[in-house]
Amino acid sequence: MVKNYIKTLRQKVGHEPIILNFAGGILANSKNEILLQKRSDFNAWGLPGGALEFGESAQEACVREFLEETGLKVRTKSLLGVSTNFIQHYPNQDVAQAVTIEFIVELVGKTSKEVSSETLELKYFSKDKVPKIFNRQHQLFIDHYFNGNYPFID
Repeated sequence: MVKNYIKTLRQKVGHEPIILNFAGGILANSKNEILLQKRSDFNAWGLPGGALEFGESAQEACVREFLEETGLKVRTKSLLGVSTNFIQHYPNQDVAQAVTIEFIVELVGKTSKEVSSETLELKYFSKDKVPKIFNRQHQLFIDHYFNGNYPFID
């Protein structure tokens, strides 16, 4: 696996639009509340996850990103869905079409490791208490999860 793939790519293309592959997961507790991450880049809530590094599978990226962003060890249980038609504009002026593979994950364990600076807060939310989500793609995954409509392709 090659680390810092996006940083290396962005050094070559700047803020030009590119296609990036992402993976993430939905972790639910015993009350079927889902774990959300308040992200530092948008100062808003979303699902834990991130970009694949070169040579990494979507499942590996999901597990790695979960650990980095939440301090939680998870394993993928099943596919939630795939979304390929969303353009994300980032606060730093980067633009990317996000091809995202989202999993339903289960908790394997906690670590004492501190979470990355990408995470401002972590909190579980019930279906009727989900806050405003930072983008439509993450909201789509949340909606499909709570409606039991998965796996899906969008």
